[in-house]
Amino acid sequence: MSVPDNSTGKIENRFLAVLPSKVYKRLAARMDRVRLRFGSVLYEPGDPLKYAYFPNDSIISLLSTVEDRSTLEVGIIGNEGVVGVSALLGVRASPNRALVQGAGSAMRMKTATLLKEARADDSLQKLLNRQIHALMTQISQSAACNRFHRVDARLARWLLMTRDRTGSDEFRLTHDFLSDMLGVRRVGVTNSATVLQRKKLIKYSRGHITILDRAGLKAVACPCYSIVKKEYDSFLGVQAPR
Repeated sequence: MSVPDNSTGKIENRFLAVLPSKVYKRLAARMDRVRLRFGSVLYEPGDPLKYAYFPNDSIISLLSTVEDRSTLEVGIIGNEGVVGVSALLGVRASPNRALVQGAGSAMRMKTATLLKEARADDSLQKLLNRQIHALMTQISQSAACNRFHRVDARLARWLLMTRDRTGSDEFRLTHDFLSDMLGVRRVGVTNSATVLQRKKLIKYSRGHITILDRAGLKAVACPCYSIVKKEYDSFLGVQAPR
C-alpha cells in the first residue's frame, strides 16, 4: 500500500499549509511521510478508517463500487485535501474504495490522533469542516455531472482536476483506467479523447495524455469543474483571477 519516505522539505499539502503554524507543527510531529504506489488501494469499502492521508504530489480517487464489478469515481483528492476525513463524522469504515491514481508522497497520521487534535483546536476543526463540505460538494456535483453531461465535457473536467493536483500537463492514463473513472465503456472514452485531440486540446499516445491548451480544455469542460474548484479555493485562500 505505502512505503516509508524520509524526505523533508516545504509544506506541499495545501490544506496543511494554511493551518496556523503552531497547529501544523503539532500535527507534523504526529505524521509520517509515505510513498504511495500507482494502483495501490488505501481502503476498500468496509475497511476501518485507521489513517488519514494528506497527499503532497499524489492523487487519490474515491470509487463507488456496484455489485463488486463496476466502479465509478465520485471524488478525487490531491494536495488540496485529506483522505479519510469522514472519520471525523464518527464514520468508522470507508464507504468507498480509495485508489492511488497518481503515485507520489503523502503525510499520514492516525485518524484517532487527528480527531483528538481537532477537538482540542477550533481553527483545525473549522478547516476540517470546510474540507468535508468541499468534498461533499464534489461528490454531489460528480453525481449530477455523470448523469447529465457529455462524456467529452466530463473528460475535460477530469483532466483539468488532475492537472490542478499534479501541477503537470502530462500524466499516464489508459483508456481502461479512464473508463473506470468516468463510468463509461472504453469506446466512449476513445471517442471523447479523439474529439479533444482533434481540437488540439490534448495529445494522447500509448497511455500518456498531454494537455496542450488548458484554456481551451476549460472552455469544453462542464461547469462542474469551476464549481468544485471555487469551493476548494475559497477556504484555501486562493484568489480568483480578475
